Amino acid sequence: MSRPDPNAIDNDPVQALRRHGVRLGNEQGRRLKWLSRTFGPLVPWSNLPSPRDGRTVVVIDPPTGAGAELLCRTLTARDAVAIPFGENPAFDFLKSKLTEFGTVGTSTDGPHELWWGGRDWRLPSPARAADTMRIVSCHPKSVGDLHVYHLRRSLERLGLPFEIEPVETRQRDVVSAAEKADFILRMRRRHGAPLLFVDAGVMLQSVPSLPLHAGCDFAVHKWNGWEMSARTLYFGRSQAAEQLLTIWREIASSHPDVWDGYLIDQAWSLAVSQMPLDTVWLPRSYHALAGETGARDAAIVHDLRPTTADLGPDPEFAEMVRSARRAGRAGARDPLLIVQSDQACERAITVILHDVEGSNARETAASIQALTSAFTNDNGGFSRLELSLCSWQRDVRVAREAAFLADNRVLEVVPGQQLPPDMFRSLTAGDATRQPIGIDGRGH
Repeated sequence: MSRPDPNAIDNDPVQALRRHGVRLGNEQGRRLKWLSRTFGPLVPWSNLPSPRDGRTVVVIDPPTGAGAELLCRTLTARDAVAIPFGENPAFDFLKSKLTEFGTVGTSTDGPHELWWGGRDWRLPSPARAADTMRIVSCHPKSVGDLHVYHLRRSLERLGLPFEIEPVETRQRDVVSAAEKADFILRMRRRHGAPLLFVDAGVMLQSVPSLPLHAGCDFAVHKWNGWEMSARTLYFGRSQAAEQLLTIWREIASSHPDVWDGYLIDQAWSLAVSQMPLDTVWLPRSYHALAGETGARDAAIVHDLRPTTADLGPDPEFAEMVRSARRAGRAGARDPLLIVQSDQACERAITVILHDVEGSNARETAASIQALTSAFTNDNGGFSRLELSLCSWQRDVRVAREAAFLADNRVLEVVPGQQLPPDMFRSLTAGDATRQPIGIDGRGH
């Protein structure tokens, strides 16, 4: 009998993890292969791992508090951790012990959020990023070029290709989110390279090569660990990156007075639920503030006071999703997965998967996969499936109210519940009051 290939999980992580009940898509598999090349071979987590320098630990089941502490103590700076069921809040405690590096969104092929992180960002630098990434920035025409003097000088000193452009703005001294998105889209169509957008009041101290080396679709820094900042944004050349940028522009154009951090957050949550958007969470060295500790060694320094109120002007913003964003995932108020069908109607259905907190992670994952498969096999005449993952009853109420406002039909199920393959067809067939499974929140 031939011995199993110890590198099989690295050679084909999608198929290898499928044997463990993990269904991943191609983009998630690509990220796992990149992790194995960058940090070390993919190895499953066990209760007593032997310390080893340079590996990617795959965690399928959420560890206990003691187990999470044990895992973190065995990690070195050269290790990474990958969580294939990253959408499940049961992994939030483990994530809080680590530095998050990135998230890959959901799709019908891989209806889970792949999360990856480690002790700290320590990636080898590529040979040179100057020829493959362009730095872009804009400022109101009324401000003048003096405002971008330090940015321009720093880019010239580093030898990086860049474009800085004055733009017409609705407000005299502020570039709105819609104006910023329009500018980035224009630069994207003008240049063939990936783009790193930075605000005008910025100085670069070293080549910002991390997002390029990671090969992601999108990169952003989360201020205070949860609030996305639109002051440093990376967009790759992928179709997913362009879709995110387009969504951001559309939302921003509809809400011109809402601040850009909130709008990029909303665009991200919508995009990551509909495509395997590969996101990198930029470290603070890409969003350092002038005068703060560590700014001297940062790649990008913003000309803001360390106590600035420029970020997070609304302290009550997104209170329900702060813990989710800290864990690099969509929250209960945002659908985990949106699946479009070929139906021309606008009749959508929201499925609320609740009691997640007290359920087995693999059982929850199996229900997500079963719901996705059932809808793709037979959508029952619905134009769209919106799947929400809810841990607590208050989350269920928020998801239900959002579905009612959108005039969606609502179905509630629990992890492990038996789901017939024709569940969506049976909801629309026969008696309007027929309820084959779950609880229809609209009563029909």
